[in-house]
Amino acid sequence: MAARIQRITFPGSLGAELAGRLDLPAGPAKAFALFAHCFTCSKDIAAASRIANALTDAGFGVLRFDFTGLGMSGGEFENTNFSSNTDDIVAAADWLRAHHRAPQVLIGHSLGGAAVLAVAGEIPEVRAVATVGAPASPAHVTGVFSSSLDEIESNGVADVQLAGRPFTIRKQFVDDLRNHVVTDRVRTLKRALLVLHSPIDNTVGIDNAAEIFQAARHPKSFVSLDGADHLLTGAGDAAFAASMIGAFAARYVVDESGALEAPRAAAPVVVAETTQGPFLNHVVVGRHRLLADEPESIGGFDAGPSPYDFLGAALGACTSMTLRMYADRKQLPLDRVSVEVTHGKVHADDCVECADSELLSGRSGMIDRFERVIRVDGADLTDADRTKLLAIADKCPVHRTLESASSIVTQLADVPTAGR
Repeated sequence: MAARIQRITFPGSLGAELAGRLDLPAGPAKAFALFAHCFTCSKDIAAASRIANALTDAGFGVLRFDFTGLGMSGGEFENTNFSSNTDDIVAAADWLRAHHRAPQVLIGHSLGGAAVLAVAGEIPEVRAVATVGAPASPAHVTGVFSSSLDEIESNGVADVQLAGRPFTIRKQFVDDLRNHVVTDRVRTLKRALLVLHSPIDNTVGIDNAAEIFQAARHPKSFVSLDGADHLLTGAGDAAFAASMIGAFAARYVVDESGALEAPRAAAPVVVAETTQGPFLNHVVVGRHRLLADEPESIGGFDAGPSPYDFLGAALGACTSMTLRMYADRKQLPLDRVSVEVTHGKVHADDCVECADSELLSGRSGMIDRFERVIRVDGADLTDADRTKLLAIADKCPVHRTLESASSIVTQLADVPTAGR
């Protein structure tokens, strides 16, 4: 399901406009999460993007933003500190509350992890907190510019190079970091906590995770990001962290989407509205659960295939299966079948391919036209084999159903009476 993206701005703690990105799931969000990025990073770092993508796939809306003075946000970094970062998180939560719903989940990476731990108690709607590579003390971050600490102490300011970029660090920034004891906040967190950390993290050591975890009360969980670096630059590492956060968050949030549960499989196929939007429906086929929807262009969420998409999928799947059964029975060297299906409405008079069909004789007006492009892979297939496979495609049962006249019998279900 494709996520919907909104670029937003909102006033930060120091008055500057902060740049944010809100990723929304294809349908209404079950809950909202707020992501705080690492020190001197931005909302668009790969780990943040991958975690947000995984959460939207799981039905969450995710807001990530650039702290004051970083990324696309306004303001001067040199005027910020840890306190302004936590206040920026509160401002982001306020924006979510005003425009959608307040976040139930806070996620923080590195120093952003320390920040969400420090501020979680100030956002009453938060039910779960997840940290990735977070330091137990915000002052840990001074290690990345330790060679400039003496200059900062004596002059009150220093220009430092961090990740290849120049930053101005003032003494008030360092003092503010030292004044925060995050583990004290963790002891009174009263939220579910997930601590993710790599045992080989050379930026923030694994001992920080142990300190945070030991300070926290239950419910709390720890996940080892074995083999990952601090920034989760490996796609597989970020994807694993994202899947763990998604599963953790789903356990503790209250579903605010308003969706009704999928119906039971009372018939071979059961379709019922989700009550989310005008078109979104549950599709229950035995033990399988799917969604059907319409594109955003006509008012849907594009949260699932449209009815005609399902029809095209049925034709494509049946075609592929029919060719495989035939090839196996005839022992043809067929490696793989793939089928592309498109559907459209055409005028009956213009359907040249259908001109000889008895079903279209005497018909006028618009008709449905399905076009299949069939690819048969197999280096040893002869031209005769390929021609025969093309002919066999027309014997696909769904193909025959679509070309024949079908009978559809419809009746209203019994209305339950009181006491039944």
